[in-house]
Amino acid sequence: MKHILIDDAVPYAEAIFSSLGKVTLMPGRDIQNQHLKNVDALIIRSRTQINAQLLDHTPVQFVGSTVVGLDHIDQTYLKQKDIHFYSAQGCNANSVAEYIFTALFHIAQQKNLNLLKSPVLPTIGIIGVGHVGKLVQQKAEILGWKTLLNDPPRQEKEGNQNFVSLEEALQADIITVHTPLTFTGKHPTRHLINAQHLSQLKPHQILINAARGGIIDENAWMHANTFANVIDCWENEPYIDAELYQKADIATPHIAGHSLEAKVAGSEMVYQALCQFWQQPERQEWKQLLPSPPQSIQIDHTLPLQAQIYQALHGAYPIEKDDQAIRNHQIAATHQAFEDYRRHYPIRREWHQHRIQSDQPIPLLEKLGFSITFS
Repeated sequence: MKHILIDDAVPYAEAIFSSLGKVTLMPGRDIQNQHLKNVDALIIRSRTQINAQLLDHTPVQFVGSTVVGLDHIDQTYLKQKDIHFYSAQGCNANSVAEYIFTALFHIAQQKNLNLLKSPVLPTIGIIGVGHVGKLVQQKAEILGWKTLLNDPPRQEKEGNQNFVSLEEALQADIITVHTPLTFTGKHPTRHLINAQHLSQLKPHQILINAARGGIIDENAWMHANTFANVIDCWENEPYIDAELYQKADIATPHIAGHSLEAKVAGSEMVYQALCQFWQQPERQEWKQLLPSPPQSIQIDHTLPLQAQIYQALHGAYPIEKDDQAIRNHQIAATHQAFEDYRRHYPIRREWHQHRIQSDQPIPLLEKLGFSITFS
């Protein structure tokens, strides 16, 4: 019988993968070489470093990552050892995009910022227009915002027409980064937004990192003069910079992509890849374990449209709870709270799972993915 070792933070792991062999669960951060001596497939999230130290002299044939980050994976080593690798790219893209807009409407509510005041609508600079960036672009354009897209690899393939320089993207009212973290190559992204860039930001701008810690120079970010900062990804996770942490209007423990739908998609994509690798049929019984859709969200149609959108987004995802999850701890103990909260993250559903209870149509919310039920 095949043996599969799985990070115990992978949802429905045993139910999904047990049709393929014996399943063992353990915390991803604790997985070491000695645990893999009789393991055929290893399924991880972001807390397991995949390298020679972990995998040498083990029978592991397949490594599957249910998250999209690749900076913890030594892909060169895997190729050299002919170990099949699969990463669930795109599985959490919608979750991260929804996090961005929930954060923005939360800040707007707290700071009396109008995001829908025509004809002067915000511009949003999207740095990295891949799986997540494309969805951020789509949602921003539904709201009528002007998008400034910066993605040099795509620009080289597709031409200059739809893209702007990094410097131009950094002029936007809202700046959000969605690149991988890379240290080498033609377009390395570590400290892509550096001290010089940050010193030129204006007091009306909002800066967001829900991609990878280190894309923005955190030491310089502490001194940037911005309207608001949203930080989900940190350079030395789970050890986060106390000063930058206090500067953040929303500070969360790398959970932007942690919706239930994103996690399940990651698990299912890796399961499908492993079925294909071992030439086994896929089973669907585990899907019966998924929870029912959440209760309807009540909307007050007498409120302005922006307030209605805030009610919907907050009803679907009260982001301040994720902020308070680590903000309520002394900074010296925050790293443990950071990890514990990620491992035991409460269920969060994406917008398309939610129904809005309203007295009248709200076309903008329907375009964003919500279903409307009339009272």
